[in-house]
Order: sequence, then structure tokens, then C-alpha cells
Amino acid sequence: MEAGKARSPALADYGLLGDTRTAALVSADGGIDWLCAPAFDGDPVFGALLGGPEAGTFRAGPALPARQLVRRYRPHTATLETVWATDGGTLTLTEAMVAEVSGRLLPTTLLIRRLEADGAAAAAAVVFDPRLGERHLRPRIRQGQHLVCEWGALAMSLGCSGGLRVEPGTTAAVAVVPGRPVVMVLALAYAEPLVWVDPEAAWDLVEEDEARWREWTSGISQDVPFREPVLRSLLTLKLLTYSPSGAPVAAPTTSLPEDPGGIRNWDYRYAWPRDASIGIAAFLGLGKDGEALNFLNWLLHASRLQRPRLPALLTLTGGHVPRERTLEHWPGYAGSAPVRTGNGAAHQHQLDGYGWVLDAAWNLVRQGHRLNSETWRAMRGFTDLVARRWPEPDAGIWEIRGDPAHHVHSKIMGWLALDRALRIAETHRISAKRRRRWETARAAITADITTRGFDTARNTYTRSYGSADLDSALLILPVTGFEPDPARLRGTVDAVRAELSAGYPFLYRYPPGQDGLPGDEGAFLPCSFWLAQALALTGRTDEATELFGALLGFAGPLGLFSEEADLVTGALLGNYPQALTHAALVQAALALRDVASAEPPAEPAKTEPAGGAHGAG
Repeated sequence: MEAGKARSPALADYGLLGDTRTAALVSADGGIDWLCAPAFDGDPVFGALLGGPEAGTFRAGPALPARQLVRRYRPHTATLETVWATDGGTLTLTEAMVAEVSGRLLPTTLLIRRLEADGAAAAAAVVFDPRLGERHLRPRIRQGQHLVCEWGALAMSLGCSGGLRVEPGTTAAVAVVPGRPVVMVLALAYAEPLVWVDPEAAWDLVEEDEARWREWTSGISQDVPFREPVLRSLLTLKLLTYSPSGAPVAAPTTSLPEDPGGIRNWDYRYAWPRDASIGIAAFLGLGKDGEALNFLNWLLHASRLQRPRLPALLTLTGGHVPRERTLEHWPGYAGSAPVRTGNGAAHQHQLDGYGWVLDAAWNLVRQGHRLNSETWRAMRGFTDLVARRWPEPDAGIWEIRGDPAHHVHSKIMGWLALDRALRIAETHRISAKRRRRWETARAAITADITTRGFDTARNTYTRSYGSADLDSALLILPVTGFEPDPARLRGTVDAVRAELSAGYPFLYRYPPGQDGLPGDEGAFLPCSFWLAQALALTGRTDEATELFGALLGFAGPLGLFSEEADLVTGALLGNYPQALTHAALVQAALALRDVASAEPPAEPAKTEPAGGAHGAG
């Protein structure tokens, strides 16, 4: 494909390549249309996904339109493989980013792509057109043993095997011969020396990384339902964790539309403590305690300047999220403008975040980890703030950009913060005065929620005080332990499932048209996985299993999910891939596992006489 030709592939057709520092999205025809440098929240060097051809791409694939035969991740790795049919054979593109670069002389960001032909020589094409940032800046170019592109402190190199030479902004033709693969090595460096990697030896780095990924996934128990989708989700969550700090990013993209053609386009390249804590529960449930410990260490550092306030979101290094602004002359994905950077929700008061974080800390303690003194001090500060501020209205989990309200879900999560802190305090030092203060606040918030947030006529908790609306976030109620009455739990789950249904297996997160923004949004995928989790925890495992299986049918071909889905077509909407959706998927599977393991064993079948209907075996 020529560099100037515009295209907007379906989101589901994009694969994720990542190295736990930044990530690339690659289309089904081999085009890397999104890659930010030097980190997830940096400027794009390939931005065609949102900026069109002028924003840059890096394509490697067949020179002419070709039928795709296979597209998959190599099992239990982050290596992507695409196979096309060619005259007399096949052309395969295998690509990955190298995650483990410490202890060796390697660039921080290293993307390796390999073209191989089988059966007959294949005509391939490479388009390499990097452009930096908002204004699509062309690089300063140096040609030598390899191509070097520079934009001040940021440098990029491209080395190719087989004598392939690439000129930025042009199409390079290459005949790929069986037995002689063509390897392309893209390296990025920011304010540090640019290390060159020999393309002839680069593939060994990918194979070493694959071995590490397979080892990392091998410890996941075989008894997890839907194990393969769970492993892909866990790998995705790991790829979306910024390893230098331990901060999980909500998504590697900005401004992919929730409402195509509308304005619901937001920047998700930051860390939400709430979403991160949900992901941490997924890691902990599968024995990956290290990721949870890294997250708490990051949170300790990131929140230090604003404590005891817990910001709704932070940069990956713990700084203030940039102010929200619109990029000029960016057409957006499939013409959906505006394209935004920064996020205006950063200054909201969201009570629920404290509950998720304290719950993550409690899960660590419950699994045998002791919080160090500084972490416990931070958790006590968060809990003190909840005890003081829970009576106030807040913005809620869905970050409505309007007046704060008394959101029932937020109050329940405030209760959760107090409850989990008191549980941690059973093994960690705390004064008697502080304990009484927390216990008093927990009792008060319990009385407040049950009095003002429950609709007795409909047997369900509501979205906010004084409102009859419901909220899909209430589906996490069975996880919290707040409501001991099984009838109320089931009543809330059933009411949300009925009143917020967007057509099986989808849910709205709240009644459509209730957020003050023009346009509509799709079904919110994490909520459907929360429903599967809630059904399992309220004794309806068959329904939960069926729902889980139906939802998997709406993943992209590579098993990746965005935040939302189109109600009619099921097409993925919103930033992609979305960590919260994948975390909710893992938690739903864990609920199915835990419920199954808690069930009493079935009564043994009656023994048939030897030679009877079932034989003697």
C-alpha cells in the first residue's frame, strides 16, 4: 500500500505489540499505525490510526492485495504472526517488541519484524514513514550502515537484512526468497545513545523473550475456566504495565471513539488507581503477586505529594496528568474528531478509588504479605480521608462531567475502604482511637446506604440517592461483602441485568442519555463481565458460564477487547485494548473457578454390578 493512501481498519483487526514501556498497534495488512515514544503517553512516531497518512506508518507485507490465511499470537507469547497466500506459496510476517532489555547493551525500545516466504519467492513491500507528534514532523535523516531518524532528543534507527534499503516516505519493493528471511529492526532512544542491533542476530532476542513469556504463563493453574482467553488477557495486562514504575496504563491509545463521529473521545494513556487495582486483583488471583507489589510501590511514590488525597488518575511516573486539549488538524479514527491529549477527569473527587486500592492492599495481606510501614501509613491516610469525606457527593466511577452526586456505588466502595483497612489492622499496628473512628464511620455509611440507596419496592440498590436509575457498577456488590442478604444481592443483580440490558450479552453502564454529553455510547464490556462474575457468586454458574462464552465471541480475532461494543454490529468501540475489560474478564473466570472449588463434591454414582450397564471399569 502506498504511503499516501488512507485507510481505517476495524479496531478488532489491530494487534498489540508491546515491551511494557510502550506499545504498537499493527493492522491486519501489516501496518503499524500507532506507536508512541518514548513511553505509552509520549508523542506518536506512527500515528496514522488517528492522524491519517500524514501522521505516519510502518507497513511490511505483500506488495499486492493478498488473502490472509492465519493471524495469531504464538501460544502464550506476545509475538504476532500473520500469514498471507501468495503465488505458489505463503508470506509470513512475524513481529514482536523485546520486553527484557536490562543487563544488556540494547535500546530501550526494540521492535523486530521478520518476513519469510515458503514455497516460492514472494513480492513484498515496506513503507517506512515516521512522523513525530502533533504536527507530523519529518525527521532529520542520516543514511549509513543503517537508517537513522532524529527529532532532537528522540532518535530512531531502522536496520534491515538482505540488503534491503528503505527511504522514509517511499515504498521499498523486496523479493522474499524461501530460506532467506528479511529482518527489520527498529530501535528508539530518548536522550541516550542509540544502540544498533544487527538484524542478522536480532531474532534470537525475540526467541529469548518468547521463552520468558512462556515461563511466566506456565505457572497459571490448569483449573482456571476459559484458560486460554484468561492467559491472553493476563498477557495483555502485563504488556500494558509500565515496567519502569509498575503503573498499569488504562489503554495505549487516545481518542478512539465510543460514539463514532461524536465527541466521546478521551485520552486513556494514564494510570487510574481504581482500574489498576482491579487488574491487580486479577494478577493476585492467578498467583502473580509481584505485579501487585510493584503497583503498590508505584502508588506509594505517585501519591506522595497529594496524600491523603488519591488522584483519580496519574501519569505513569506519578505526575499530574496534562490538561485536556484538542489536537488541530487530526481527523481522528474513521473521521471521529476531536483527538484529545490529557484528561480533564484528573481533578475529580472519586470516592470509589479508595475502596479499590484498600481492597488490593487487603488481598496482598490476605495472601501472606505484610505491608511495610510507609505503605501502611499511606493506607491509613486514605482511610482517614474516607472516614471524613464519605458523606460528600462525588463524580462517581463513570466520571460524569457534571455536578457531583451521592453515588451508591461510591458509598459502597467507601465502606469497602473502611472495612478492608480494619481487616488489615488486625495484623498491623493501629491506635485504638483510630480503630474506633473507622468502625464508627463504617457503621454510619452502612446505615446511610441501606436507608437512602435501596429501593425496597424493586428490591435493588439504585444509582444515586433520590434516583430510581440503576448502575451496572453495582454488579460488584457480591464481591465486597457489604450486603449479607442473598435476596438483596440477587435482586440488585437481576434488576441491573433487566433494566440496563443493551441486548444479550451486553449492558449499558447507566441509563442512556444520563451523562450530559451529546450522542450515544455502546455497551460497556467490563459491566458484562461483572455480570458474569455476579451471577457466579450468587449461585447461577450455568448462566454465568453461558454469558462468559457469549462475550468471548465479541473479542477481536486476536482475543483483544476494547472498552465498549456497538449495540447492533458488536464492533469494538473506544480505546483499545482496554485493561479494565481484560481485568474484568479474568475476575469473572476466577469467580467461576472459586465457586466450582467451593461446591461440595458430587455424590458418588451407584456402583453397577460387574458387567452391568456401565461396565466394570
